[in-house]
Amino acid sequence: MKTSNVTYLIKKGISSVWKNIVMSFASFSILLVSLLQVSCAVLFILNVNIVMSNIEDTNELTIYVKEGATDAQVAHIKDVLENNRDLTDVKYYSKEDALDDFREDMQEYSELLDYLEENPMPETFLARVTDLSKIRYTVDVISGIEGVEQVKAPYEFAGALVNIRNTVTGITAAVLATLIVVSIVIVSNTIRTSVFARRNEISIMKYVGATNGFIKLPFFVEGMFIGILAGAGAWGLTWVIYDSIFALFGDNLSLWQMFGLYGLIPFSDIIWPLLAINCAAGALLGAVGTVISMGKYLKV
Repeated sequence: MKTSNVTYLIKKGISSVWKNIVMSFASFSILLVSLLQVSCAVLFILNVNIVMSNIEDTNELTIYVKEGATDAQVAHIKDVLENNRDLTDVKYYSKEDALDDFREDMQEYSELLDYLEENPMPETFLARVTDLSKIRYTVDVISGIEGVEQVKAPYEFAGALVNIRNTVTGITAAVLATLIVVSIVIVSNTIRTSVFARRNEISIMKYVGATNGFIKLPFFVEGMFIGILAGAGAWGLTWVIYDSIFALFGDNLSLWQMFGLYGLIPFSDIIWPLLAINCAAGALLGAVGTVISMGKYLKV
């Protein structure tokens, strides 16, 4: 096909959007709503994963060193913990650090500690588990280190958190998959209706000898153009909705932090990738949906 013909057909496809404004608007609206739902669902899933990670970070293992452990043993314990890939944020508290913390907790009764003949506080390590599903295994490994007296871990809370995380992930994935399938079906049916309204135009072009490729290209361009517009529109609405909800977590920050609602993704971090994905998805749905829907009308 000549370049001039391709240019003509592309211009014809774009102009057809305005000539068939009612059906074009219907396709645009369906695509916009579908892409908006999918975009919001994806952002929700991403932020839920962040919230669950924040909650997981509040769980710490407390590792007590045996009384009378040598400096070499303490150094060995620290080295093993820091090189354990299942642990993060390893911190060491000496007997003096532990006593100072206890003194702060005692407040007005802290003077009583001055009468102690020796420091009764144990040397301690604090660490976080990177994967809560491995918490029991990790505790068993740590307990086997020479010089470790005891390891305390929030088993019940960790187990509940893992179950919640798996449940939320499963539900959101199912909802997202359902939205995608429903969106494809609705978009396809809407585009099929649009093509049906122009079946006579397709038949006439077929009778005068136009090839299938010549007939399809304007519809392909038209569907792609509508999809890009819908993707941009869904991106803009997602921006407004997301920023409105995101602003809620800027107030009473300390309260939200209790529930792990911090460190959420700012829209500015995903603004351009989300625009590109929305426009690409809209163009693909619009173009492919249009071509598939007009298939039977080419059999003249």
